[in-house]
Amino acid sequence: MTVVAEEPGATGRKWTLSSVGMARGFVTVVVSTLALIVVCFIFAPSSISSGALAGSLPFAATLAIVGLGQMLVVQQGGFDLSVPGAVSLAVVVATHVPAGNNADLLPAVLLAIGFALAAGVVNGFLVSIVQLNAIVATIGMNALLYGAVFAVSGGVPRITTPLLAEIAGGETLGIANSVYFALAALVVVAFVMKKTVAGRRFEANGANPLAARAVGLRVRLQMMAYVYAQLLYCLAGVLLAGITREPTAFQGDSLLLPSVAVVVLGGTSLLGGRGFPISTVIAAFFLNQLSQFALAVGVPYSAQTIIQALALGFGIAVYSVRWTRKATKLRLPNMEEKNGILAS
Repeated sequence: MTVVAEEPGATGRKWTLSSVGMARGFVTVVVSTLALIVVCFIFAPSSISSGALAGSLPFAATLAIVGLGQMLVVQQGGFDLSVPGAVSLAVVVATHVPAGNNADLLPAVLLAIGFALAAGVVNGFLVSIVQLNAIVATIGMNALLYGAVFAVSGGVPRITTPLLAEIAGGETLGIANSVYFALAALVVVAFVMKKTVAGRRFEANGANPLAARAVGLRVRLQMMAYVYAQLLYCLAGVLLAGITREPTAFQGDSLLLPSVAVVVLGGTSLLGGRGFPISTVIAAFFLNQLSQFALAVGVPYSAQTIIQALALGFGIAVYSVRWTRKATKLRLPNMEEKNGILAS
């Protein structure tokens, strides 16, 4: 149920808790990002230079795509821990199957999509129908995906296909092509979630799973969350295969914790419900730039996981405070006073 509070005054404007939560998440991540940019200009200008941005934005774009996939799963009250295996499998399929031959790139990408669909269906089946714990199910799937990674690659890296390097690693109008892919993924996810009936049902399902199950929506929507998430991981993996000249078989390992962190920083509740795609994408840039700043000031690369964990803790701490409830309580006395005046 959506809680509505009416603002006192002549306008009669109505505020819902969901809209206030969206505004709070967006404002928090935007202000944090702007503050980080100012800090970078003052203490580490090299981390915000055009060269540094050109090198880091493609990886921020792939993180944004992975974050959007993780967001869909979190909205349904779960966690997808198969991110590393899913991304790594897409990477090795996109590099090893073509073996440097541009003509075989399209079949390789289609094969990677097939693997993603299969993994998503199995994850969704285990979680929504078998009702296995999402963490347990996706950990098992991650192990299976890494088995496929080693079957395809043997653990040996291979140089990416020239065509894929041009598409994913190239630039258009001075902006990395991977950024355009991330923006396209954002537009599709945001439009479907916010402007379609299916998207509204998807969010309602995560917010009230018991009611959704009663009307027969729970199983289908929860399963589709894992399928769509795997497709986004596949897209990120294919892009990474083109961005990195010689990607490893473990390219997705570094994306698991950041994928959860950007979802939390973007304002999506870990308990499920409404998600915020735009805030999630901005959070991906914030987290990527935070890592660049840390490297510029001399923090070793080995400490990146600690930085990401701190960012995750910051997001949880910020959004754990019930600001909307406090704001509603502050408005209620004014509403009661107004009603009393009108009654008299």
